[in-house]
Amino acid sequence: MSDDEHPDEPRADGGAEQPDGGTLVGGDSLPLDAPSGHESEDHGLPPLYSIRRWFVTTNHKDIGILYTVTALFFLIFGGVLALLMRAELWAPGADIMQANGYNQAVSAHGLIMVFWFLSPFAFGFANYVVPLQIGAKDLAFPRLNALSYWLYLASGVLMGISFFQGGTFAGGWTMYAPLNMPVYTPEVGGSTAVLALLLFVVGVTVGSVNFLTTIHRMRAEGMTLRRMPLFTWSILLTVWMMLFAFAALLAALMLLSSDRLLGTTYFASTSPGGSMLWAHLFWFFGHPEVYIVFFPALGAMAEIFQTFCGRRIVGRKWFIGAMVLVAIQSFIVWMHHMFLTGINLEIQTLFMVTTIGISLPFDLMVFALIYTMLKGKIRFTTPFLFAFGGLMLFILGGITGVFLGAVVLDYTFRGTYWVVAHFHYVMVGGVTGLIGGLYYWFPKMTGRMYDEFLGKVNFALYFVGFNLLYFPMFIAWETPRRVFNYAPGLTSWHQVATIGGFILGASFLVMFYNLFKSLFDGEPVDGNPWEYASTAEWAIPSPPPLENFPGIPSYADGKLTFESADAAGSSGGSGAAAADGGAATDGGVVTATPGGELTGTETDHGHEESHASIWPLVIGAGSLILLFGLSGMQDGSFVPGVEGGIYIGNAIVGTIILVGACIAMARESFHGPAGPFGESWPFAGVSNMKLGVWLYLASDVVLFGAFIGAFVFSRVAYGWTEWHHLIPAEHVVLPGLINTYILLTSSFAVVLALVASEKGSRLGVVGSLVTTFVLGIAFLVNKGLEWQHLFHVHSEAFPQGWDLSTNIASTTFYVTTGLHGLHVVVGLIIALYMIVRAWNGAYLDDEMPIEYFGLYWHFVDIVWLFLFPLFYIL
Repeated sequence: MSDDEHPDEPRADGGAEQPDGGTLVGGDSLPLDAPSGHESEDHGLPPLYSIRRWFVTTNHKDIGILYTVTALFFLIFGGVLALLMRAELWAPGADIMQANGYNQAVSAHGLIMVFWFLSPFAFGFANYVVPLQIGAKDLAFPRLNALSYWLYLASGVLMGISFFQGGTFAGGWTMYAPLNMPVYTPEVGGSTAVLALLLFVVGVTVGSVNFLTTIHRMRAEGMTLRRMPLFTWSILLTVWMMLFAFAALLAALMLLSSDRLLGTTYFASTSPGGSMLWAHLFWFFGHPEVYIVFFPALGAMAEIFQTFCGRRIVGRKWFIGAMVLVAIQSFIVWMHHMFLTGINLEIQTLFMVTTIGISLPFDLMVFALIYTMLKGKIRFTTPFLFAFGGLMLFILGGITGVFLGAVVLDYTFRGTYWVVAHFHYVMVGGVTGLIGGLYYWFPKMTGRMYDEFLGKVNFALYFVGFNLLYFPMFIAWETPRRVFNYAPGLTSWHQVATIGGFILGASFLVMFYNLFKSLFDGEPVDGNPWEYASTAEWAIPSPPPLENFPGIPSYADGKLTFESADAAGSSGGSGAAAADGGAATDGGVVTATPGGELTGTETDHGHEESHASIWPLVIGAGSLILLFGLSGMQDGSFVPGVEGGIYIGNAIVGTIILVGACIAMARESFHGPAGPFGESWPFAGVSNMKLGVWLYLASDVVLFGAFIGAFVFSRVAYGWTEWHHLIPAEHVVLPGLINTYILLTSSFAVVLALVASEKGSRLGVVGSLVTTFVLGIAFLVNKGLEWQHLFHVHSEAFPQGWDLSTNIASTTFYVTTGLHGLHVVVGLIIALYMIVRAWNGAYLDDEMPIEYFGLYWHFVDIVWLFLFPLFYIL
């Protein structure tokens, strides 16, 4: 019997698959018509109808809804800009907007759609569905989940503010150097847009760490990686790509912010290789971003195909393997975006091969979806129509993309509307699949069914509008990108595209009307409205109760069952098994009352699990105010006059709010999901917190790697030995050597603190942490004295001193070591907080917080061991 005929994926309804893909319901699974839970102001969480709930909630389902609604707002924002562009392109020339206005519309449309709509829209579903699919009560770190949303919203608000600061960024959504420098985009709003994107990336990193920890550590027993639903697989691979790709973008944005705010010279036209440096950093992120955007859509499409074809995906294991292969390959194709930059033919050929090679796993996935349709019995519902439409659009987008992977053809098509058309067939093709996901999970999220007729009208308008908008761009491919002038002979094709754009916009109005109307008047849905849905979210009420499941989910018997904690703990290796493989802890019991209400849970510490915290919102607000204040900086100082005073005041207030909120959140009594958890391979012996720290440090490796890579790239471009002429003789080895000894000693002090904690010595813990803190201060003081000395060097070669903007050598030295110094400052704040707690007796019965801090501090020390020889010896 083939893999497809003998599924290893557990069925959410606890049944076995029929030959036609159907389900035989059986076992002890929760009935699909189980009553929904009543949510009141329990667990510190206000009821759904309360506005306050949406400001304080940390529940993954609420956060998923917030992400979805906010992303749809940014769809409207970016869509309006797109319609303005299409109206401008009705005829050649700037007839509606001025040239700079058009450039702003193009740039902001790209940035908003790629960053503030596409990925957050997908992660609205991920937040809502993934914990349900893997049998988790919530994400591993609920407050960090809320924080990632509020940082996302704050970044979007900051992006909106940029339009009112003399104009937003106008250098294209790829922000190519040197157009990203103030000399070409001098508006304060340009800097605000860069800072908004930086804040967005910070939120993405927080979310990535959270999802990776959750999926790897909190799956129900029997829910092995091999058995995970395809949507969860797509999210797992997406967040792995996000963890590393967005770290590279974060580095690029920090370097760009340094240039725009502090006057450094990474991407200045006078710096050797500045334009190429940006291209490498941006596209190392940019090409994985294509798959970061498309993978969640692919996972949603796979779930929809399975449900509405009545059978599981053909070649499921190969489908998963193909996704894994694409995720890995996505990091070795970035240079095909740079074929016209003068890189040698051998490198071009290598990246042409990797680019064409990455299309092969996609071929496998496309054929798997096609064969699933051929072997199943299709039900043409609205979700399936959008999923099928997304597949067809992606096929065309993928084929046209292979053209661009060939060096010779890329020479012709690069910079034309061929790229625009290909890009939108892929990216907006992914949106098509996600809209199918919105219709698919709408009953689960709301407990109401959408209007099927309006859904099909929505699809018809969408599909017609989409192809009328983007397909003419292939024909009018000679139109230059990001330019409002084009050959008059192409006018008719652009007019067709403009008509298509407005039809596409109208389709979204139908969608919004349908969903809003159905939210109140739709047919009630209690459990599973889809006959062949096979994942766990459909085995519980719609919408799910606060705690998700009436007990501990388990797939130990090959079907989904729910067990009480006591029963699971006594079953000898069931779903209540402790994460470390030891005895099960008392994770609490969830029972269904006769009225269908689910009672609360008690954690293993006797505390009710928390679902509300105001501090993620406050941190997001503080970050917004702080970065708005910093946007008023130019060349290291704030703009003059009253306006500058406003920016300074906001920076100060934002800093106070941010620091205070972080401390308050650290001191807050908040009890997240407690065990027992089930499957945790390959991290079974690692706690959630430790895995989270490891994942954060992994992204930090890429961040520092990008900074160090920028130094090496700039030095090679200038000349490795000639570089020494850019450095004053006063830049000596001794200060760096002293700091090396200081940091190594401080790491040893952290080890002593851990030993003292294990021995129960309060004074030993306090003394060791104080030693670490004092040595960290000494490091910063020594570094500050060195910088002060170098700033005021007066020699024939450097009559104005050697500061951040003197040359590319000074820029790389100060910014890279400054980033490291910032990490030291963060470590000292944590150490000071821990000293206060240790003095009050903390950490004597739990040394793990000291170990987590030690991981961070040792990493900071190891980074310095790389920076010292690079900047002081070589």
